[in-house]
Amino acid sequence: MSIDTAAQAINEKVSGGSAIGSTVKFDCGEDGQVFVDGNQTPPTVSTEDAAADCTVVCSLDTLQGMIAGDVDPTAAFMQGKIKVEGDMGVAMKLSSLF
Repeated sequence: MSIDTAAQAINEKVSGGSAIGSTVKFDCGEDGQVFVDGNQTPPTVSTEDAAADCTVVCSLDTLQGMIAGDVDPTAAFMQGKIKVEGDMGVAMKLSSLF
């Protein structure tokens, strides 16, 4: 899965949803990033590198697993597979996406 494919999959998950009131970036290092602007209804998704209220740092494989439902975000956090920078409350809202 590429970062563009991940962005498309996240876009499909949030396209019918309501605003989460924050911005989130999934930072997959050299593989790229996915930026979710949750201030809009429905939220918009891009691969731009923008400042976010909450940044989730993880590998592309971990992000792919969360999108597919094979990786539990809370368990991944506890296992150190993801790191959260910024507003932890925003990160907690993300569990509704996955």
